[in-house]
Amino acid sequence: MQLADTRHALLLLLAIIPAAAWGLAADRDQPIHIEADSASLDEKTGISVYRGNVHLRQGTLKLQGETMTVHSSGDQVSKIVLTGNPASFVQRPDDHETDLQAESGQMEYYAADERIILLDAARVWQDDGKEFRSDRIIYDIGSNRINAGDSTTGDRVHIILQPKPKSPEPVEDTSQ
Repeated sequence: MQLADTRHALLLLLAIIPAAAWGLAADRDQPIHIEADSASLDEKTGISVYRGNVHLRQGTLKLQGETMTVHSSGDQVSKIVLTGNPASFVQRPDDHETDLQAESGQMEYYAADERIILLDAARVWQDDGKEFRSDRIIYDIGSNRINAGDSTTGDRVHIILQPKPKSPEPVEDTSQ
């Protein structure tokens, strides 16, 4: 791998780390593995494209899609776009026993805004039964906020919240 190729790979890695901010803290210390059928890295345009069965893994973080495009300027990544049928994201958040999972036709990560936008049949869920679906879901990493839907297109938001488990009833002592 040439120096320019290495630099683009490092830029990608630096961009993915903040996107994984909601995941296990230990993930950030793990090596990043990227696999794709092909990669095109263009230092002049600042665009790197990974095509064909793209897999990125860092600790519990797993991204998968058909195409991943990284836009950078200088040494800063500005945007990452992952597309697929669907593109998917899996990661274990700190203090959780289940993975956070997301899928959509397109995932966009904006580094400066620390924002992820899921488009086209977007879905975010955890194995505990919580689920969030819409054609458009925006996740603001810094404020830990989710916005969904687009009233101009008639998109409806679908949310599933499971009830909290009931506490066991106290047993009365009848031995007195």
